[in-house]
Amino acid sequence: MRGLMKRCPHCGIGPIYSGWAHDLGACSHCGLVYEPTEGDTWAFTIIGDRLPVAAIIVMIYFGIGRSHPALGLATFIVLGIVLVWTAPNRWGIGIALHYLSRVFWPDPSDPVPNSKF
Repeated sequence: MRGLMKRCPHCGIGPIYSGWAHDLGACSHCGLVYEPTEGDTWAFTIIGDRLPVAAIIVMIYFGIGRSHPALGLATFIVLGIVLVWTAPNRWGIGIALHYLSRVFWPDPSDPVPNSKF
């Protein structure tokens, strides 16, 4: 839930982004490094971002877009706007899922702060 709200998945206080989607890199409150190695959240981003887009395109193409092209185009545009608008929230969920994987399968070299929250 913290990722969805664009908050640090460790403490829930520090923001993940400044502005709309400028990644801060680390939490200003607890010091958690969100992505210690570039590309760590790639798999979570694909699952949370690209697969829903593909499913929506398939749904529109084989569903409403075939029988009512104008309504299909309007639906595609509205869903595109919603996908862009909610992108930082989905990316925050990807960062939170990556954090959970770091907690459940810890690496001694990973800089996860102590759990005092």
